[in-house]
Order: sequence, then structure tokens, then C-alpha cells
Amino acid sequence: MSAAANKKLMQDIFAAAADPDPAARDRALFTASLADDAKWVVTGQYSWSRTFSGKEAILNDLHGYVRKRLRDRTRTVAHRFIADGDVVVVEAKGDNVTAEDVRYDNDYCLVFRLEGGKIKEIREYCDSILTERALGPFPQAAVRVAS
Repeated sequence: MSAAANKKLMQDIFAAAADPDPAARDRALFTASLADDAKWVVTGQYSWSRTFSGKEAILNDLHGYVRKRLRDRTRTVAHRFIADGDVVVVEAKGDNVTAEDVRYDNDYCLVFRLEGGKIKEIREYCDSILTERALGPFPQAAVRVAS
């Protein structure tokens, strides 16, 4: 796919998931666009820093744990999309509240690498101190052991 097509796909994914109404947020396009062997790399040197390998690990281990910590479905609003070939960089801001009423409005730089219309890799850069303050350390028990 072209850089323009990759950028459009990411714009559509973020638009569907950014509705202010939690019930209307739709992650189906993201899920459908995620390659089975995709990787999500949480950068940095804190408890969340790791690579989630495979669609199941991304959706269940990473996103599943975040969903448990938040009051409503996650909302991340994209502000900028930059595309170059198979890479799309998305600058975004969260708009979330934990079950304990703590604001979790992280700033993100997400680097997506796509192949043939599928997301193959995501590199997440964010405020790690805010993540651990609002969501707590990532639990070791939630990490899938590779076989």
C-alpha cells in the first residue's frame, strides 16, 4: 500500500475509536487491521516496557489489562499523522479515567509499520511516570510466556 493509503487507514482506525461516547467507540477496524504476528513495543525502562508479540497478546494482555484499569473504553485522540512508505507516525493524547477516578490523559507518539494493509509493528512512546502513577505497575502475571 502507498504511504497515503497507510495514513488513511490509521486515520480511519483512530476516528472510529475516538468517539466521546464510550458506547460508540469502535475498535473493529484496528482489530481487523492487526496482523496475527504483530508486535507492540512499549519503549522505556519501566514495568510496562516490553514487547507484546502476536495479536492475541496485544489485544488480551496489553489492551485487556488497560481496559480493566479504566472506567470506560479507552479513548485516544490523534492530532497528527505523518506517513512515509510503510510507516505512519501518530501523535495522540489519551482521554481516560481509571476506576479510582484518576485522570489518565497520556501523550503518545505511536510509530506503526504496515505491510499489505496490516499493522505489523507498533512502537509506543509515552509518559511512563504518568502510566505507573495512574495505572500502576504492569503485573508480571499478565505477561504471556512464549513457548
